Amino acid sequence: MKNETDTDAIFIGWDVGGWNCERNSRSKDALVILDSKLNIVGQPFRGNLRKVINQAGKSEELIGLVFDLCEAGSPPTNAAITLAIDTPLGFPSALVNLITGTGHSGHIGASESNPYLYRYTERFLFDYGLKPLSAIKDMIGSQATKGIHFLSKFALEMQSVGVWSDSKRLTVVEAYPSACSASDRIRLELVRYLANRDFLPDDFRVKDVLFEDQGRLFNELFKLVEKLQEAEAGPKVMEVETEKWIRPIGHPDIRDALVCALIAYVFVTDRNELAPPKDDVPPSEGWVWVPRDSLNFRRDRLVDQV
Repeated sequence: MKNETDTDAIFIGWDVGGWNCERNSRSKDALVILDSKLNIVGQPFRGNLRKVINQAGKSEELIGLVFDLCEAGSPPTNAAITLAIDTPLGFPSALVNLITGTGHSGHIGASESNPYLYRYTERFLFDYGLKPLSAIKDMIGSQATKGIHFLSKFALEMQSVGVWSDSKRLTVVEAYPSACSASDRIRLELVRYLANRDFLPDDFRVKDVLFEDQGRLFNELFKLVEKLQEAEAGPKVMEVETEKWIRPIGHPDIRDALVCALIAYVFVTDRNELAPPKDDVPPSEGWVWVPRDSLNFRRDRLVDQV
């Protein structure tokens, strides 16, 4: 893991815990910072960001505090920073209309099509076999308000549907790590991430991986890990990093934060790989950026048809 931040781009993943998640041993805020070569910068953080969110006055101060939490040194001065957040960054517009007395949605049918419970983007995901959580009925309202509060304070400018900015160098999008389990593209990035760690032999690292080689690469990686763990001697950093980042890549919160950071990377480097917002999405609801191929996998349909 690097403590240097000499890079032209930074990608941060944030798996969001509740406002008082320090009381919850199973689910907390988690942060992972990646540089443009997908090296982890500093150390992953797991805890509660509430104090930092309250303390920071502006986005640049917030970025510095996040780097401090991750023991990542000073943020690079001119690097663009993309943050992918795993929590709903909006509420259903039908629910807002209902609460404010400006209208109702008429007939209500199945749960997954209920416009009071799910945003357009979540109903879209249901159409492709995914099962996103509802900020209204699935007990993640604390996380959702935390994420929306963050947007309101540090990235209020909406560049386009589902993309927010501080009008300087911070861009924020919403991610959904669970949707990525079926994505060849994200698995590819995970393979690249795993196979290019500094503690692996030079001849084992890969720069370009074919999809069909992923299973073989994972098997070889795990075999290598076993050999490293069985070795009688070796740098302690090697033992720590292999245990933490290859098997099982840390706590589930940190794994989700890592996937969020990879979504941020794909969003910047190859956005066409992610399913874009539909034309009739209410802008205030935001959009969940998921890999197109996770939708293909779920329903065996071409994304271009959706």
